[in-house]
Amino acid sequence: MSFAPNPLSLTVTDPAFESWLRDSGHLYTLDTLPASSSSSAPSASSSPSSSNKPIPTSTSTSTSQSRLSFFLSSLRTLATLISNNPLAKLQVADLAGPTPSWTRDFIGGPGEYSWPVESPQARLRVQENVRRYAKNYMFLSLLFFTCCLYRIPISLLGLVACLGIWEGVRFCIKSWEMEEKYPVLRQVMVNVALIITASVLYICYFQFALVYAIGLSYAAMLIHASLRKLTPLSKSNGSSQPKKVVKKSVRFSSSSK
Repeated sequence: MSFAPNPLSLTVTDPAFESWLRDSGHLYTLDTLPASSSSSAPSASSSPSSSNKPIPTSTSTSTSQSRLSFFLSSLRTLATLISNNPLAKLQVADLAGPTPSWTRDFIGGPGEYSWPVESPQARLRVQENVRRYAKNYMFLSLLFFTCCLYRIPISLLGLVACLGIWEGVRFCIKSWEMEEKYPVLRQVMVNVALIITASVLYICYFQFALVYAIGLSYAAMLIHASLRKLTPLSKSNGSSQPKKVVKKSVRFSSSSK
């Protein structure tokens, strides 16, 4: 029995279909497609072969081939995660929404994590989870930066010293009215403060703390976003819920004279 081709597949593009799933709150259905298709393909291909050919007695060859294919697929997935831009679909509106729940949405349960089967699935998870949990990742970045400053106390002291320098510059400019009376002297003071700030931060190894924080934040974001399934968010986040059409009934009353 043959089915006619779907005419909508010729007019609806993949980005438009993905946007519609995102707006309706059913984008998580795309996360299950690669796994279902990859798991159903071997079973479908093995059914006719099992009926025509005898079952081999040794399964060592098939086991080694499956391990090799899984290893190569994992390498392709890792290459996709490294080369992919996780901030490609991030928009300003994603940062303006409410922060997802840390326990129910961001962390979730143990059954809401899995290794992505294919590279497109990994790319979809990373880009969409970054949009969902952008505020959570920002908080984690600040936490990692604070931990790096705690591990390198001299960087923290240098940062505090730079804040004190700029506070003194601001006080001098305001008290001496350099904006109106001495604009050239104000510019010279600001340039000298910039040079002193750069020197202090370099001497205090502030750049190492910043690089460590960026690296840890990026690695944590990639690991969580790639392993976290695209499950529906909790009801507290109204922006991610399916949009419902509100029907309003209008009652007409006839008045008799």
